[in-house]
Amino acid sequence: MQDPYRQYFDRLPCYVSVQDREFRILDANERFRKDFGQIEGRHCYQVYKHRSEKCEVCPVEETFWDGGCHRREERVKCLDGREVSVLVETTPIYDASGRIAAVMEMSTDVTHIKRLEEQLRQSQKRYQVLFEEVPCYISIQDRELRMIEMNRAFREDFGSALGALGCKCFEVYKHRTEPCVPCPVQDTFEDGQIHVREEVVRSLKDDEEINVLVTTAPIRDGNGEIVSVMEMSTNITELRKLESHLTSLGLLIGSVSHSLKGLLNGLAGGMYLVETGFAKDKPDRVRQGWEIVQRNVNRIRGTVSDILYYAKDREPVWETVSAAELVEEVSGLAQARAGELGVKLTVQRDPGVGDFEGDPRALRSLLINLLENSLDACRLDDKKAEHEVTLRLTDPPDHVQFEVADNGIGMDQETRDKAFSLFFSSKGMEGTGLGLFVANRIARAHGGTIELESQPGVGTRFVVKLPRNRPPPKPGDPAPAAKEALHG
Repeated sequence: MQDPYRQYFDRLPCYVSVQDREFRILDANERFRKDFGQIEGRHCYQVYKHRSEKCEVCPVEETFWDGGCHRREERVKCLDGREVSVLVETTPIYDASGRIAAVMEMSTDVTHIKRLEEQLRQSQKRYQVLFEEVPCYISIQDRELRMIEMNRAFREDFGSALGALGCKCFEVYKHRTEPCVPCPVQDTFEDGQIHVREEVVRSLKDDEEINVLVTTAPIRDGNGEIVSVMEMSTNITELRKLESHLTSLGLLIGSVSHSLKGLLNGLAGGMYLVETGFAKDKPDRVRQGWEIVQRNVNRIRGTVSDILYYAKDREPVWETVSAAELVEEVSGLAQARAGELGVKLTVQRDPGVGDFEGDPRALRSLLINLLENSLDACRLDDKKAEHEVTLRLTDPPDHVQFEVADNGIGMDQETRDKAFSLFFSSKGMEGTGLGLFVANRIARAHGGTIELESQPGVGTRFVVKLPRNRPPPKPGDPAPAAKEALHG
């Protein structure tokens, strides 16, 4: 009867060989012989690798050295040319004196497992490429709204080290210190549903406002528990610009028409006073009527200017501007409106503020829009007995600074975030939503900025910073002569 242990040896579902110190194969099981052929007098590296010298790293050699068991992954070639991935494990065989006489090498075929691992790697790579290259902003957030993963588009526009710093989404997207209300990510954590919301965010790269359509979806663990939320934000800024020009045209026309109708009625009243004053030889009535005509003409000019700035990007017509004279002119135009509303208008100027370069008509429109906003904020506030608007001109060393401050109704966080957005108005049907948008566009066209500070019930402060000298032209800008022809 055949030795049962030999049967066990031959029937093992793996490749088993016994090798001496010269790496000659002394014995092998049936599966080994079937796939690799005859072994008599051959070395393992000849059989396994079809090479003439031993492998650089050999687990059999290591076992002879230290008597320990060793493991290693290898690729070997069968008689029929198939390459097989094997997990090699070696163990020593001792003689009667306790000396290592041979080493048994057992190689398990893991080709199928390696193929599955490679498929998994390829699948992960494909999904990683999809995650990285999808043309929208993708972030993964935890329950504290910390960003733990983000794709390439996100890193390019909002920064690349945010995850390591544990930054929260509202800090990154909105540059604010508290969560947005409502928050689609928090909503998804609460109900496990997909949520969609439109937001306005600010990029780190260009400091530009971006309109995004936000979609959130839950990411669950093996137990079905939500461990994080994926937020995908699609840039729809250009779509919103186009949509605003098209769908908001009716709102703009209706609102502006209503405003112009009131101004024209006032203009007609002023003209009537002028005509009757001349007819009855009453100079006071003529003067009163002419003041009404002038005031309404200036308001019509301001409204039309706002529409033009909305309708197309206008390049400034650069001139030397006296900051003090500009403030004097603007305050004079706003004084009548302040008097009608019972609001105290105060003007403060640092002595010696010099000239700077700018478009006087555009800058006049900018400051009038800010003053009109502050006057309306005071008009809408019924909780204070007295209201005041302050126009301040200061003289920092590197720029000219205008400030418009009021103690009106103020703005909450959401209103502040959208204050300079096109057609956003906190005055309902009373406002066109163009004033602050146009003011911000004019400041940027001059290479400047408008900063907004506000608290509900306390008031609002606008800080306009404009460079003293004309900023260098951007690539592709028309030459000065061409600009003058365009404005001609």
